[in-house]
Amino acid sequence: MIGKITGRIEYRTTDHVLIDVRGVGYIVYCSERTLMELPGNGEVAALFTEMLVREDILQLFGFTTLLEKEWHRLLISVQGIGAKASLAILGTLGPEGVGRAIALGDISAIKAAKGIGPKTAQRVVHELKDKAPAVMALGGSLAEAHGEAPASADVLEEPVASPAPAPKAPAAGGAGAAAQAEALSALSNLGYGPGDAAAAVAEASGADPELDTAGLIRAALRLLAPKG
Repeated sequence: MIGKITGRIEYRTTDHVLIDVRGVGYIVYCSERTLMELPGNGEVAALFTEMLVREDILQLFGFTTLLEKEWHRLLISVQGIGAKASLAILGTLGPEGVGRAIALGDISAIKAAKGIGPKTAQRVVHELKDKAPAVMALGGSLAEAHGEAPASADVLEEPVASPAPAPKAPAAGGAGAAAQAEALSALSNLGYGPGDAAAAVAEASGADPELDTAGLIRAALRLLAPKG
């Protein structure tokens, strides 16, 4: 199994690139978003890859981050979503956008991808909504494994300048501490500052103490959404 490729880009088309690795050319299919992020022809690029193996076909699909690759793995587990449909969704929304749309149950956002109908979009949200929080919380760890700093790393070491309390146990009148911590991690991985994230999670938890992690994330995202 080929999990990563590093080599020189020989050429690119609308849906794939050919990467030369020590004289061997690999055709790697990518989303439009990923293709735009790659350097020019003749330059060196690195892609995490997922291999599709069938009786009559052998294809590589490439991703610039491990988070994008993980979402691809989950998307293709949904009935009716093949590798190219997954790339269409990721190309339209990006990995963070996919997580946000699924967590919020935003079928319209998924449907915006080329070739994705309403029923398929609804199936994606329904089948992955319980898995989204774990992947969103994992985002920071995957970025660190890729050698990237978390999106909010520049503020993580600063005191939380927010009136919101730190996550408390259920007895304090909110959702469980584990659920709050996972929700905070997921929101941080989406780029929200720790103060804003903590305030939103605390408010959501106080409004409905029975919320689980997925529910907390959805409620907090609604609170963090631009007003008006």
